[in-house]
Amino acid sequence: MTMSDGLDTPLSPLHFLYRSAQVHPTKLAVIDGGRRLSYAELAADVQLLADALAASGVQPGDKVAYLATNSLELLAAHFAVPLAGGVLVAINTRLAPDEVRYICDHSGAVLLIGDGPLLAGLGEVEFATVREIVETPSQEGEYLGAQGREGVVRYDALMARGDGGAQRAWEVADENTVISLNYTSGTTGRPKGVMYTHRGAYLASLGNVVTQGFSIDTNYLWTLPMFHCNGWCGPWALTAVAGTHVCLRAVRGDDMWRLIDGENINQMSGAPTVLTTLATAPEAHPMRTPMAIATAGAPPSPTIIKAIHHLGIEIVHVYGLTETYGPYAVCEPDPSWSELSADELSVRMARQGVGMLTADRLRVVLPDLVDGQLVDVAADGAQMGEIVMRGNVVMKGYYEDPERTAEAFAGGWFHSGDLGVMHPDGYVQLLDRAKDVVISGGENISTIEVEQAVVSHPEVADVAVIGVPDDKWGERPKAYVVLTEGSTLSQDEVIAHVKSKIASYKAPREIEFVAELPKTSTGKIRKNELRDAAWGDTRTRIQG
Repeated sequence: MTMSDGLDTPLSPLHFLYRSAQVHPTKLAVIDGGRRLSYAELAADVQLLADALAASGVQPGDKVAYLATNSLELLAAHFAVPLAGGVLVAINTRLAPDEVRYICDHSGAVLLIGDGPLLAGLGEVEFATVREIVETPSQEGEYLGAQGREGVVRYDALMARGDGGAQRAWEVADENTVISLNYTSGTTGRPKGVMYTHRGAYLASLGNVVTQGFSIDTNYLWTLPMFHCNGWCGPWALTAVAGTHVCLRAVRGDDMWRLIDGENINQMSGAPTVLTTLATAPEAHPMRTPMAIATAGAPPSPTIIKAIHHLGIEIVHVYGLTETYGPYAVCEPDPSWSELSADELSVRMARQGVGMLTADRLRVVLPDLVDGQLVDVAADGAQMGEIVMRGNVVMKGYYEDPERTAEAFAGGWFHSGDLGVMHPDGYVQLLDRAKDVVISGGENISTIEVEQAVVSHPEVADVAVIGVPDDKWGERPKAYVVLTEGSTLSQDEVIAHVKSKIASYKAPREIEFVAELPKTSTGKIRKNELRDAAWGDTRTRIQG
């Protein structure tokens, strides 16, 4: 194995699989249905896939897109694509065909690899740069969903192009090379490509190892989508300690409990809605052995925290964004909290906390710079400001978007768009959002994108979309619609129209028809008035 010049070795999560395969070759690495691979077998599979990608024309820096559920194939891609010198683009499986096309075209992806049913759902979408589409097998090993598209290659045919004898070095020449692009919706409505580097992914992974307590004894259930912030860097983090990945392609209460009991699961992650699904399933029962769940995406309510604790499961509450490789902060319990009542502890654990080990500290700052510098709010738990971050586990920038990158890093810190307070003990708590983004079931939904879909109907004169409370999903979009004169458009017709334009999960479930929207003297919609009416006296306006 060749090393770089000088004393420093460039950091890369590729090293994690190399080490685990060398040190723990027979350790069970992944369970996907009936398939069980050791770390030596996973490493060989990754080497073969990397060679197959290169034989398919993937050059250094090329983007390889995946539209896939949690599977051995997507796990292997987290190592094989960068091992081949490429950049992984894992796409949200719930997006509409035009959204998938935009991401592939914007990133310049040369290959699109994914589950058959998901590829079939793209219809006849044409891509600008994708040269080849590859269908992965189902959990049962079948190819059954992409027959509707011509020229789709089977995954086994792709793998057959590889040379099993070739061994690529598990390293990268420059640790600041981009390892993946993760697309996130923002206030513009168009997804932004967040650039992760090998260095950032390496350090974020180690931060998660410490924060979530991963070890060689970890049996991790993949309830968190691997496409979401690269599974919070979990494919790399768990591999670093030779833990076992247990793939779950769809989150259902019965399947979660079946695997928890059958595979001795002791770790998992997910948005608060996953916790709710787990706790309310008919199969739910107190744990017989210790288990921990990391949750983020929205603050878990004290109610669900108590329900999970009642099952004997530990909650690890983390906070972050796509731009911070997933988790950046953790509500790290202090020993003194053991003296709190269950209700008091649940409220304390709902805070976002402090920066993780490999992250810088969290700051909460006032909206305006003073002499070019950010100014912190008072640490009194009352004065509200914007949460900002910086350091090794903050993105390199937005792909092909220097203007929005510069805007995001005003004052030298990344601006989250989240509003919160700083408590006297140095722990941060989120209260509201500055950006027009609704987080529903852990998924970001741009209200502007939804508004654009609603107003594209010829009988809609004006619209405003906000996030409103939802017991299951934490939040959901609600649309306030002004119709054109004489229109008799119904709520169901508006919702159906929106679903024809964007992903169904982004569509509002409720339409309130109004004569006019509250606006400022300059014509800007007063969304705060709509939020006040919808949320009432609730002080915290982010929930899960």
